[in-house]
Amino acid sequence: MDKPTSTRTLTGTALALAAAMALTACGGNDDTSTDTKPKQAKGSQAAAVKNPLVASYDGGLYVLDGETLKLAKTVELPGFNRVNPAGDKDHVVISTDTGFRVFDAVRQTFTDAEFKGAKPGHVVQHAGKTVLFTDGTGEVNVFDPAGLADGKKPQSRSYTSAEPHHGVAIELTNGELLSTLGTEEKRTGALVLDKNNKEIKRAENCPGVHGEAAAKGEAVAVGCEDGVLIYKDGKFTKVDAPDDYGRIGNQRGSDLSPVLLGDYKTDAEAELERPTRISLIDTRTAKIRLVDLGTSYSFRSLARGPQGEALVLGTNGTLHVIDPETGKVEKKIDAVDDWTEPLDWQQARPTLFVRDDTAYVSEPGKRQLHSFDLESGTKLNSVTLPKSTNELSGVVAGH
Repeated sequence: MDKPTSTRTLTGTALALAAAMALTACGGNDDTSTDTKPKQAKGSQAAAVKNPLVASYDGGLYVLDGETLKLAKTVELPGFNRVNPAGDKDHVVISTDTGFRVFDAVRQTFTDAEFKGAKPGHVVQHAGKTVLFTDGTGEVNVFDPAGLADGKKPQSRSYTSAEPHHGVAIELTNGELLSTLGTEEKRTGALVLDKNNKEIKRAENCPGVHGEAAAKGEAVAVGCEDGVLIYKDGKFTKVDAPDDYGRIGNQRGSDLSPVLLGDYKTDAEAELERPTRISLIDTRTAKIRLVDLGTSYSFRSLARGPQGEALVLGTNGTLHVIDPETGKVEKKIDAVDDWTEPLDWQQARPTLFVRDDTAYVSEPGKRQLHSFDLESGTKLNSVTLPKSTNELSGVVAGH
């Protein structure tokens, strides 16, 4: 069972990070707060952080300056917490054991915006909307991230799946909502709803459906255990993998490229498969190209660059910059030391987050976080933190 991609459920209990060490931060401060209840960001006295990053650690969150990587704030938050972009210049969405909570990263405080529910899962941004999928209830919430500005819960479009499952949803420019189909035991495909939540399309030929990505031309794909399912121009198209079992569970898209980046796994019985091949899915031709990088990677290794480049962080410590049209590795950036993906998907491993032309890479084994210029491959900054980080994300740049 491919645990990193087949489930993103939250346990509510933090897992010990093997490399965590209680040492002081390099370039940070000792400003620590304990979160007990949501607080509205408006009126906060904290100095604003420029283009902040938010990294989770065992028991809390670190807020860092996106340029200098200086540690601005430590927020204590029990449990295993996931960090996702909210889609605007100020906020991130934190998946906690009680639901999705909105964190004002610029002012380093939780707001009153919260979407409660068991097992909060995927958070998707597309076409100016943010979509939340709560696995434990099957509920989908869609909102405009501009509505987060006053610190209150924004108005949202809601839809509840026929049965709870580990799913994902995305709203298209025309108001159609694509959402996955499944139960807690079995996931089968996706459906599309019109603006009034009336079903207009359905496809149930995507076993183990997981993840989503949107390409240029608003072609949306969800991953299957035997390829991908593409929704484009009002039609579903199944793209078969070259292997009987060819699982593409994690995908990354770019508005500048018609080619999607995906992982690729072929061992259905593996406790944890460590693949060396990635998939490039051409949404124009409905074909899959496999590229062997000669190194394995994890589900937190995939991203897209400012020009649509496909980016993969390998376990050899190298950040691969790939032309999605040809599959050629055009550049290799030495980012971190060699690492091994842990068996438990909730445990820390190097994580890649890209914003504009900057790649941020965490190195939990050293309690460090680095930034790189994607154009030149130059390291911009590094910071050593009190504890090893796990997830890494940030706001949309430009605050």
